[in-house]
Amino acid sequence: MTSKAPTHLSGENLQFIEQLYAQYLADPTSVDASWLPLFEEYLTDSPLRDLNGQRPTFPARSIFSATVAGGGGVDEHPVFEDKSNGTQIRTPGKTSGFAANVESLARAYRLHGHTAAGIDPLLLDVPELAPELHPSMHGLTDEDLKAAVHSDNLFGGVDATVGEVLEQLKRLYCGPIGVEYQNISDPAQRQWLRAEIEEHNYSLLHDVERQAIMAGLTDADAFETYLHRKYVGVKRFSLSGGDALIPMLRAMLEEAGELELDEVLIGMAHRGRLNVLHNIMGKRAENMFSEFEKTPEPEEYIGSSDVKYHMGYSSDYTTRTGKEIHLSLAFNPSHLEFVSPVVIGRARAKQDRRDVAPEIARKQIMPLLLHGDAAFSGQGIVAETLNLSQLRGYAVGGSVHVVINNQIGFTTLPVDSRSTRYATDLAKLLEAPIFHVNGNDPEACVRVSKLAVRYRQMFGRDVIIDLVCYRQYGHNEGDEPRYTQPIMYGRVDATTNVREVYAKSLAARKVMSEEEIQALWDARWTAYDEAYERIKEAPLKKQVSSGDGVWKDYKRKDYDIHTPVDTRVSLEVLQELGRKLALIPDDVNAHRTIRRIFKKREAMASGEEPLDWGMGEGLAFASLLVEGASIRMTGQDVVRGTFSHRHAAVFDGTTGEPYWPANHLAEEQGELRLYNSLLSEAAVLGFEYGYSLDFPDALVIWEAQFGDFVNGAQVIIDQFINSGEDKWKRFSGLTMLLPHGYEGQGPEHSSARLERFLQLCAEDNMFVCNLTTPAQIFHALRRQIHMPVRKPLIVTTPKSLLRLREATSSLDELVEGAFQHVIADARPEIDPAAVRRVALCSGKVYYDLVAHAAEHDIKDVAIVRVEQLYPLHHEALREAVAPYQGAEIVWVQEEPKNMGSWYYIFPELVELFGASPKLPRYVGREASASPATGDPGAHEIEQQMLVREALT
Repeated sequence: MTSKAPTHLSGENLQFIEQLYAQYLADPTSVDASWLPLFEEYLTDSPLRDLNGQRPTFPARSIFSATVAGGGGVDEHPVFEDKSNGTQIRTPGKTSGFAANVESLARAYRLHGHTAAGIDPLLLDVPELAPELHPSMHGLTDEDLKAAVHSDNLFGGVDATVGEVLEQLKRLYCGPIGVEYQNISDPAQRQWLRAEIEEHNYSLLHDVERQAIMAGLTDADAFETYLHRKYVGVKRFSLSGGDALIPMLRAMLEEAGELELDEVLIGMAHRGRLNVLHNIMGKRAENMFSEFEKTPEPEEYIGSSDVKYHMGYSSDYTTRTGKEIHLSLAFNPSHLEFVSPVVIGRARAKQDRRDVAPEIARKQIMPLLLHGDAAFSGQGIVAETLNLSQLRGYAVGGSVHVVINNQIGFTTLPVDSRSTRYATDLAKLLEAPIFHVNGNDPEACVRVSKLAVRYRQMFGRDVIIDLVCYRQYGHNEGDEPRYTQPIMYGRVDATTNVREVYAKSLAARKVMSEEEIQALWDARWTAYDEAYERIKEAPLKKQVSSGDGVWKDYKRKDYDIHTPVDTRVSLEVLQELGRKLALIPDDVNAHRTIRRIFKKREAMASGEEPLDWGMGEGLAFASLLVEGASIRMTGQDVVRGTFSHRHAAVFDGTTGEPYWPANHLAEEQGELRLYNSLLSEAAVLGFEYGYSLDFPDALVIWEAQFGDFVNGAQVIIDQFINSGEDKWKRFSGLTMLLPHGYEGQGPEHSSARLERFLQLCAEDNMFVCNLTTPAQIFHALRRQIHMPVRKPLIVTTPKSLLRLREATSSLDELVEGAFQHVIADARPEIDPAAVRRVALCSGKVYYDLVAHAAEHDIKDVAIVRVEQLYPLHHEALREAVAPYQGAEIVWVQEEPKNMGSWYYIFPELVELFGASPKLPRYVGREASASPATGDPGAHEIEQQMLVREALT
């Protein structure tokens, strides 16, 4: 620990500080910035404690309400008043500088007390008092500790000595709870938290609550103990050592029930998950035990389903006062923290669906995220997720985070897994309050958990609980932790189970008798024995609920994915929508180039100009909005569009305010929610996936800045988007727009890694498209809403085609057309009988081929576009190739041979067209470790070579 110089709040500096503070009140910018945290601390009166009201504001006051002339004399009753929360320290017979010294000592405990808190139940690192916490550092002698003071908040207005004040500060800030909150820049939050801690002692508990804690500890311990005896060595990621989590979570829900909350969404990794499923979510013991037995009818789960500690669940929790709270535990993979943005996205979707003001919905629905200590400090997705917290496109009114801090990650100790004092230090980027609490003091755990919920409801911000506990067994129950951590596990072996310690404490305090405590255990054990006997005779099938609630009207696997979907819109409606999309009101000072773009859109709407990509997309959005569908789209720079093709909002050159044409289409229309995102792929894509899970009737879109960057979110794609339906029966209609195309912009601006998506395709799990016309994006986007199923849609969107004159569509294609899986060669100069080769391709390369064929008068090669690569429409492709009997078939792509579509499409082509007269052949770049060259000249040579080879 580093030592700090003696505080400046001493008697000899008092007059100078008062003068400086007066200067600050007159002009805050006139004093050095280093003084601002001190002065802001004393700006307001005691905060209101109405948790359901608005955040309080108060008039500014002076630090000192009474001082001695000259700053050093003795007054009969000098007073130091802290106007931030009503603290009033009177020091009879002492100088007002002495009062300031006492307050300086209190401030030091508020700031540094956590460093000396007894939060480790294993006592692996016994804390020492930091130099800042010694009275002598604040000009106080041993004799001064005997002086009488009066402190409203620490003793409720009762006189005490400085020494007694010091002991109270140690109890509050250096006991089983260590709190970090002085880094919060908002004075109202600091003052509210200080009042909760110092005036209200984190909210003292009643005997009913203590009995509930005992019941929770019993439930947690009995469940783990029973499983440990019946299923020896079977992996379950036990909660043992962190048993206090169960009474903590119950206390949170009880508090939530009193504070407007009626729904909580939970995300958590493996540790303690089964215990939470059973003891919080209410999943029956029979179902829990059955998952340890041999599965009945295992053939139903061949190639699908997931392990028991990844499964989710939904239920209703009834509080002691009768309030029902709906709970949803999200399904999640082994990739630990990646479920966090998914849960927050789900919460935002549920909030957006409610027909109440957003600020009300935020108070009704809360995300609760449970983390592991090694993952919280080690996984980058945590920082990305925290960064979503206060952004307007992602805010959910704050999340409560509980870090189940086992003080070890698999076999790695904190000294090797993080560079910070605490696993939770990362959360300081949010200025969130962080409560470190000893997991072997269940009352402290419960008091903190209740305060966390109150804080979240009061301020709408994240709050962190660091539950410092231990892991009774290894990483899993088949692991031996003593191989690598003999010292730690010597302490674990010597530590008495928290249930037993707390039981003795309650019996000693006569809160519960020993007989009552034993009866709790016996009742639980008897119930488990009975459940175990039942499932031994007939194990139950896995419980995976799906298709309920908002999903009840959507079809499942019995739906033919190639069923045509009517996505047409009448000409009159399209023209009216087009005119409104192109309208910029006279009072909007738009950039002159934007006015030209919108003037061109007006011509497109009237049919004078063909539709470009931006207009095709815009008309898809507009037509869905007037039909009542909502649209949510996020990503880096999506409002304008990375390639300046969208311009969903027009920004006034004078005020900077946006005008959204798509919000002015009809009196009654769906909601357009379009947000530029933070510079993140993983957290933002995870959020949008979560949003799509709870808003199936909305078009939910994430667009990458460049398609190449999508690999920054590969875990979300692999573990959720691609496989969520197969593993968990969770459906999503999320659309991903990934700019793709070889334009000579180098390895990181060419490829959306199309091959990776195609590798992940099976069982009709998603659509993968490489589209070439505005009409196609129009129909594809509308299909996402008008289909009776929901599947993710992956579109490798174009770059140069956004403005290519040939890559346009007519209004008629939107009025009379439909989505085309395959587009046959319709060039009038092509005589099917003369065709010697059919060039199959997808995406931008089609226009390069057509241009080269026209320039060199090549008429014996038919060029067929495969617009939807998966699921491949075999019949449509057969029909497009059928006129060219005996022609050679080649597959043409821009990507290197080991990338793109070739390895996916080749076996499909062999199945469709066989090897006669010869096998389908590849045309394109040679296999490469990198997606593209970075040299524009080399790119041009490669492109010309592959086009020539395809056609000649």
